[in-house]
This record gives sequence, C-alpha cells and structure tokens, in this order.
Amino acid sequence: MLRSRNLVRYLAGTLSAMALAALVASLSSTAQVALVRRQMAERDGAALEYGERGTRPAIVMVASLGCGAEDFDNLAIRLSDRGFRIICPEPRGIGHSAAPPAMATLHDYAADVAAIVAKSGAGPVVVLGHAYGNTVARTLAADRPDLVRGVVLVTASGRAPLSDEVKRTIARSSDLSIPDAERVKYLATGYFAPGNDASVWLGGWHPVTQAAQFKAFNATKVDDYIAAGGQVPVLDIQGTDDVIIPRQYSKDLQNELGPRVTLVVIPNAGHAMLPEQPAAVEAAILSWMVALPQAAK
Repeated sequence: MLRSRNLVRYLAGTLSAMALAALVASLSSTAQVALVRRQMAERDGAALEYGERGTRPAIVMVASLGCGAEDFDNLAIRLSDRGFRIICPEPRGIGHSAAPPAMATLHDYAADVAAIVAKSGAGPVVVLGHAYGNTVARTLAADRPDLVRGVVLVTASGRAPLSDEVKRTIARSSDLSIPDAERVKYLATGYFAPGNDASVWLGGWHPVTQAAQFKAFNATKVDDYIAAGGQVPVLDIQGTDDVIIPRQYSKDLQNELGPRVTLVVIPNAGHAMLPEQPAAVEAAILSWMVALPQAAK
C-alpha cells in the first residue's frame, strides 16, 4: 500500500523540485495526482466513487481491508504511464462511496465493482485485488465473467485459515486508539519485511469499512470465489516475508487451480508489498499481461 503522503516522495524522485511544487499546489490532495478523473456510479441505492487515469486496456484495482484507492497511487502512475487505463473504486464508507446499511457479502462488493466497470465502459478488464481485495476480485470474476479477462492477486490466500496471532496483529495494526509508536510495531511485524518502513501504513485506515468488510467476508463461502470463476488467467503475486500468508501456503492456489495460475514470488516483501516493492509488482504485472488475449477495442 502507499498512503497519500508517500506519493509525494515518489514524485519527488521523478520530477524537478519546481515541477513538483507546482503540481502539488494545483491539487487539493495527492490522491488526485494519481487518479485524475473522479467519477460516480450507482447500484441499488449505493453511490460508488471511483478514480481513473490513463487509457485502454483497463486494470481495475480493489484495495485491501479497510483501505481506499489511495493505496494504489504509486502503481496507478506506473502502469498508466505504460499506457494502461487504471480504475480504482472507493469501497463503501470511503470517500463519496456509500450504501444502505444492510448485511452484505462479497457478492455485493463485487457487484459494486461491476457497476463501476459498466459505468466506465472499460470491460472486459483485468481486475487486481490486494490482500482482502483479492477476494472481491475473484468474486467479480466468478459472478461476472463477461466483465473480466484476467485476475491479479497480490498477497492472496488460498484455503488456509488465518492464525489467531495473525488476526490479533491485523486488529491491533488498524486500531486507531492505539498510539502510533505501538501500532507501527504491529505493522512491522505483520505486514512488512524486516528492515522496510512500516510507518508508511499508519494512515489510511477506515475502521467502519473494515468491520463491514470482515462481516461480508465471513458471510461468503470460500467456494464462491476461490477459483475466480474457473476460466480466466490468474497472476498470483506473493512475498517472501509475508507473515499473514506464510511461504508454505504460497503455492496452494496454483496447486488447486492448475496451470492458469502464474505464481511470482517477490523478495523482501511482506503482506503490504505495494509500498515495499512497487517496481517488482509493476514488472510482474507487465510480464504477465503480455501473454493475455488482447482486450476488446
């Protein structure tokens, strides 16, 4: 993940000081730098915000548990600069996205993304899900195969359950009532490879959204999404230092689904991965997409 303030650091390495200052001054938030067009879609009483950048072919990015589109700022810039159209939904409860307070499942969250894809006219798309977002991405591929031509899973799980210690680490990492000095220790332990800067993940958490997403996940059968619909190619990107999805489970999905799954393991990356190894994630996606059938024009 990449929080807003860290996008400025990335841009600082690519733009002159004068150009960076002018760019930041012209925008109200750094998230708008990456996702320059903000749009709205609707579905069954839900208002769904999304940001986009670039042109076809399209990649839709679904954020991890309790987090929003800003997590993809860095990757959105990288891939749109390569010619891709990046579309990032804001989950219910983040930004201008909102939905009636009814019990939801992963099918509802996938239907939200489907409504955004339909509104954008970008389908069929590659859908990328980071961490929890991978379950939404796979559910979308299962429920709406007409909209999906490939799935990218970043630090995704198979069927192995999370340990109680991992669940505790997740809960403590996102508990905003805990002092930052303590939270960053949980973030470092649970989400980042040794030596990587965990403080970049202190911001950007949305506890109400996180709780609703946990309920949706627990209300959905794993067989509803595990195979991502059973047809499309899948890129499974794992990290060597992922504590939440340990290395002994990294081949589970490939073993279950067979040769349509391409496994890439990135060194010095934990469950956070996006702020840790953005160039390696970009390279894995670009290499895999070369072999995909061309998107419809």
